[in-house]
Amino acid sequence: MNKKDKKQRQIPTFDRPVDRYFYEMDQQFGQGSLIGYAVALALVFFGVMGLIWMIPFPKLVFLENLQMQNFLNWGSFYIAIVIYLYLRLAPTLSYAMLFSIGIMSFLIVQLEYLERAGGPAVWLLSLLLALGGLVLSYFQAKKQLTTLSPATFWRLLTIGPIWLWSKVFASLKIKY
Repeated sequence: MNKKDKKQRQIPTFDRPVDRYFYEMDQQFGQGSLIGYAVALALVFFGVMGLIWMIPFPKLVFLENLQMQNFLNWGSFYIAIVIYLYLRLAPTLSYAMLFSIGIMSFLIVQLEYLERAGGPAVWLLSLLLALGGLVLSYFQAKKQLTTLSPATFWRLLTIGPIWLWSKVFASLKIKY
């Protein structure tokens, strides 16, 4: 048996796709600062959610009649899609992400109140946070990998939040 065969046999088999994703992410980004990734990905996620939240939503008569016009916006659809996709990967981790999204939603609403009181525009703050988080996550990942492909970076941005939650769950010995 040569060395190449030994390396191929050391790759574990996975029962769920999420386990394979997390294994690959551990191999690519696991040696870096998880706190750095957490800050960068939280900024990106918050910024993107804030930008989507601020897109004007059409006025629907039936929502106005029920006085519920303020409870539905494009951010609601974004949250629903993200949670659904994470739920399909790992249900327990999607609940942790839902908790994170709830905190971010509260902060976005607080920024809206601040904007109404004469503060900076929410879309501008969201854009700056998203761009700052993208730059930070790019340089954080670039320290780890000599060549960072767009697909690898996209996977970090999309699956990275629940990957980081999986690290928290693993440290607390909670199954996901």
